[in-house]
Amino acid sequence: MTSSLSRTQIVRKTVPKTRAGVVAAQNSRAARIGAQVLAEGGNAVDAAVAVSFAIGVLEPWMSGPAGGGAMMLWHGDAGRAETVFYGMRAPSALDPADYPLAGTGKAGDLFPWDAVVGDRNIRGGSAVAVPGVVDGIGEAHARYGRMPWRELLAPAIKIAREGLPVDWYAALMIASATRGLAEDPDAAAMFLEDGQWPTVAGWTSTQQKTLSLDGMAATLSEIAEQGHRALYDGDLGASLARDMQEKGSRLSHGDLRDYHAEFQTPLSFARGAARFHVTPHLTAGPTFRDIFAALPSFSGQPDAAAFSAFAEALKSAYAARLDGMGDDGESPAQPGSTTHFAITDRDGNMVSMTQTLLSAFGAHTVSPSTGLLMNNGIMWFDPVPGRRNSLAPGKRCLMNVCPVIGETGSRRFAFGASGGRKIVGAVAQLSSFVADFGMDLEAAFHHGRIDVSGGDLVTADESLPAELLRSLSERHDVTPFRRTVFPYAFACPAGIMRDGEINSGCTEIMSPWGDAIAEPETQP
Repeated sequence: MTSSLSRTQIVRKTVPKTRAGVVAAQNSRAARIGAQVLAEGGNAVDAAVAVSFAIGVLEPWMSGPAGGGAMMLWHGDAGRAETVFYGMRAPSALDPADYPLAGTGKAGDLFPWDAVVGDRNIRGGSAVAVPGVVDGIGEAHARYGRMPWRELLAPAIKIAREGLPVDWYAALMIASATRGLAEDPDAAAMFLEDGQWPTVAGWTSTQQKTLSLDGMAATLSEIAEQGHRALYDGDLGASLARDMQEKGSRLSHGDLRDYHAEFQTPLSFARGAARFHVTPHLTAGPTFRDIFAALPSFSGQPDAAAFSAFAEALKSAYAARLDGMGDDGESPAQPGSTTHFAITDRDGNMVSMTQTLLSAFGAHTVSPSTGLLMNNGIMWFDPVPGRRNSLAPGKRCLMNVCPVIGETGSRRFAFGASGGRKIVGAVAQLSSFVADFGMDLEAAFHHGRIDVSGGDLVTADESLPAELLRSLSERHDVTPFRRTVFPYAFACPAGIMRDGEINSGCTEIMSPWGDAIAEPETQP
C-alpha cells in the first residue's frame, strides 16, 4: 500500500544539555512538572512521584494508579544501582475455572494465548489484577524522597480537577477503544459522549474539550493526604475492591492490604568497558542481558553486519524468552498500554521508570468509587492449564518493561520504552549505540532501528541507508517501515544521559507529546 505521508518532512527532537536536572517523559506537560520539582529542590525520586501521578492523569489509557511496573534507581552519592519492583499479581481467590477456553482460535488482543470465553481475561472486572504503581512509587519516596508527598501529588490533582484535555491524539486513542469502553457504563461515562468518542475542535477552532476526571481527583487527594497505602489499607482500597467484585473480579481488600513493592538487587553485567544494570525478575531485564551475550564486539558505525547481528541476537533471545517462561521469568507481549520516563537531578541521581495498564485502556473498566481506570493484568497469564505461566491464584504477573541504567566511560544513562515486546530490542539497540559505537544521546535517539519481536520477520526503519537495508535483506526477511506518529512500528523510548556533569535527555522523535525538559526551563 502506498502511503500519502510526506517524504520531505524532517522530524527532530531538541536535546537539552545542562548542569541542571532533566526529565524525559512521553508527555511534555508531565516532564515540565517533574522539572519544576527539581527546580524547587526535589531530587530524582521526588520528580518521579510527580511525573508518575501526572502522566497517569494526562494519559490514563497508558498507565495510572491502578497499574503496575518497575523502576531502576541510580544513587549518585553511593555509585550504585537499585531495583524497585511493583508488578501486578493475580487475586488470591482467582479460580482458573472462571476462564474456560473458547475453543475458537487465538485471543484478539496482545498475546497469542488460546481464546477465553467472553474474553474474560482481557476485558471487564475478571481481567483485573492487584495493582502496584502507587505502592512502588510510595515506597521509593518514603526511603529516598525529600519533598512532602502531598506537594508532589498536587499537580496531578490540579490537572484531574481541570479535566482531561482532548486534543487530536487523545481523541484518536479514545476512538480506537470505543467499542470496549462502551461495554462498561463507568468507562463510557468517563471517556465517551453518547456512546461515541468525544469530538475535538474544528479545523480552525482554538477551543479544546475536556473530560471530567472528578472521581480520580478525589482519589488522588485522599492518597495525597493519607499516604500511598490509602489505596491499599484504607476505605479507598475497600471501595476499589468492592467495585471490582461487583464487576466480576476476585480482587479483595485483603489482596490490596497484602500487596507490597519489592526493593531488589539489580541484574548487573559488563560488556567490554561498559556496565549495565537491569531489573532481575519478571521483566525483560534478563532478555536484555541475553541479547548482549549474543552480540559480537562492534567498532566504527552500525552497519549492515551490526544490524544483522542485532537481528540474530534478538531472535535467539526471544526464542529463549518464549520457551516456557513463567513466574520465575518473563512472557511475550505485543504493544500495549505503557509509559516510560527517565530523570536525573543535579547530583547525578537517576530514575528509569516504566508503568503500565497492559492493554490500551487496560480492562476497559472504571472503578466508579475511585474514578480509576483498571489494569487487565490477568491477560499476562496463559489460560491453558499446566504450563509454567498458566493462571493461578496469587501468582505474580509478568511484564515486558525494561528500565536500564548503563555506564560507559564518563557517561551514565537511563533508558526505557513503551511498546510491549518491542521494548527490549529498542532499549538494547539504544544502549549499544552508546556503549559500543560511542554515540551521544541525540545521535542514538535519532538513529534508525530494527525490531524483531519473536519470529523471523525483521521490521526495519526505512530511514536506514538503502545499501544497509539491501544487505540486511540478503540475510533476513525484512520489511521496511516508516517511523510515524501513529501507529508505532517501533517502541517509544525515553532516556537521559549524564556525561561528566552535563545532563541531557530525549524522547522518541515521532512522539507528538514526548519531551525532555531541563530544570531551568520549567513552567508546569
